[in-house]
Amino acid sequence: MKKATCIFFILLIAFASCKKGNKLQKEQTNAQDIKKQPNIIFIYADDLGYGDVSAYGATELSTPNIDKLANGGLKFTNGYASSATCTPSRFALLTGTYPWRNKDAKILPGTAPLLIDTTQVTIPKMLKTKGYQTGIVGKWHLGLGTGNVNWNARISPGPNEVGFDYSYIMAATQDRVPTVYIKNGYVDNLDPTDPIEIDYNKNFEGEPTGTDNPELLKMVGDPQHSNSINNGVPRIGYMKGGTSAKWIDEDMADHFLAEAQNYIEQQKNNPFFLYYALQQPHVPRTPNPRFVGSSSMGPRGDVIIEADWCIGELLKTLEEQGLLENTLIVLSSDNGPVLNDGYADEAVETLGNHKPGGPLRGGKYSLLEAGTRVPFITYWKGTIKPSVSEALVSQVDLLASLSSLLDTDVVKGDSQNLLSTFLGKTDKGRENLIIEATTRTAFRQGDWILIPPYKGSVINKIKNIETGNSKEFQLYNLKEDIGQKNNLAKAKPEILKELIKNFEAIRGGSYSEIEQPVFK
Repeated sequence: MKKATCIFFILLIAFASCKKGNKLQKEQTNAQDIKKQPNIIFIYADDLGYGDVSAYGATELSTPNIDKLANGGLKFTNGYASSATCTPSRFALLTGTYPWRNKDAKILPGTAPLLIDTTQVTIPKMLKTKGYQTGIVGKWHLGLGTGNVNWNARISPGPNEVGFDYSYIMAATQDRVPTVYIKNGYVDNLDPTDPIEIDYNKNFEGEPTGTDNPELLKMVGDPQHSNSINNGVPRIGYMKGGTSAKWIDEDMADHFLAEAQNYIEQQKNNPFFLYYALQQPHVPRTPNPRFVGSSSMGPRGDVIIEADWCIGELLKTLEEQGLLENTLIVLSSDNGPVLNDGYADEAVETLGNHKPGGPLRGGKYSLLEAGTRVPFITYWKGTIKPSVSEALVSQVDLLASLSSLLDTDVVKGDSQNLLSTFLGKTDKGRENLIIEATTRTAFRQGDWILIPPYKGSVINKIKNIETGNSKEFQLYNLKEDIGQKNNLAKAKPEILKELIKNFEAIRGGSYSEIEQPVFK
C-alpha cells in the first residue's frame, strides 16, 4: 500500500511538472509570437502631391529616400486619401471610417474638441490588444479636449485617450495657434508663470499681429493668416503667453525627427506602431537653413527635399537598430497639393516645369483626381517584393488590413481587408470608393469616376484650383483619360445610371442634373 501511494505521488508530481512546463512553454511561445509581429510605421506627409515625388514622375525634384521605399516596395498608382483636406483624411486613416459619416470631420480650428470618440475603434487601440506599443509624433489636427481647453494643465482627451501610449504633437497645423509642442497631454517646456491664452475670435490687448505689425514679419500672410506672430510668422488665431514653449519653425522637422528616432530606439525590443505625421509641405513652409535653396522652387520645393531627408534618416535608424526587415512601412499623404495657401512664398512664381499633381487634374480641396489620389507606398524589406500596383486602394483600408495581419477581431466599418493587396500578393483592390472634398463626395468604381453636380464656383480663385464643381454630372474613364479631359456623362448614360445607383446605395441621397445633391 505504501508502495502504491508512493507511485501515485510520483505520478502526481510528474503531471504537475509537465503541466507547469506546458504553461511555461506556452508563455514563451506567446512572447516569441509577440516578438515576431512586425513593427508598423505610417509616414504621413501633409499636402504632398502625386507629382511631387520623383518615383511618381517628378523631374524637377529628387526624392531619393521616398524613391527607395517606392522602388523597393509596392508603389500604388491608384492609392487614395479619403478626403482632399487634412482632418477628414486623418480621421479615416485612424478609424477606418469614411469621414462624411461624421458631420464634424472637416478642417478643424486649433481649439476644436477631439473628433474621434474615445469609445471608437482606432488602429492604435487595435494594435494594443496584440501587445504593441503605440506612438504618434508630428501633426495631430483631430481636435483636443472637449471644446474649452486649458493649455496650462493636462489636455484631455487627446491622442492618449484614443490608443496612443506616447504622443508628441502639434495641436493642429503649423499655421494655427497654439504654436507649441504637446507631450502626452502637456505643453512641452511651458513656464507656469507665463500661462497660455488662446482665442480664435479676438486679439489680446497689446499683442502684435501680422496686420498691425508688418515690421515684425519675415513671412507675409493673407488676411486669414495675419493674426498672432510667432517666430516672425503670422498665424491663424490669437495667442498670448507660453513664450518658452513656442516652437522655432525652421527646427520643426529636426525636432519631430529626433522624437521619432528616439521612440524607435526606446521601443526596439517591443512590437511598436509609430504614426510619424510630417508637417511638410504644408504652409508656412520654413525649411531649416541647411535646405534653403536645395531645390529650384523656393520654400515649397525645399521643404519637400527636407521631408525626404527626414525619411532617409528614419530609415537609417531602423537599419542601425536592426529593425528594417521586421517593419512594415506605409507612406502616403493626407491630400493632394496646393501652392498658394496663405503665405507669400513664391510657390507659384518658382514652380517652373514642375507639376505637383503630375498628370492629374485639380489639387487640395478638389473632387478632381489630384485632390485625393496621392503617393501611396507599402514597404517591408524581404517580405514585399518590389512592384507597381494599379489596384484601387484607400487609406481607410489600413485598419481592416492590419487587423487581418494580426488576427484581431474589430468592427471594420468602411475599411476593407486588402492585406494581400498591400503585401503585393494580388493585384485586386477595391471595387469602388467614395472620396470627399470639403463635405462634397464623388464615387469611383473600377476605372470610372462619377462626380455629381454641385453648386459653387468651378475654380477656387484664391487657391487657383479647380474644385470639381459643375452644374452637370461628370463621368470620366480614368484608365483612358487620367487627366479628366473628356466628360462622358452624356455619351455613356447606362454607365452613369449604374454608378449613380451604386453611389446612392452607399452614400444615401438622390441627385438631379440641376439641383445640388440632397443627402439623407
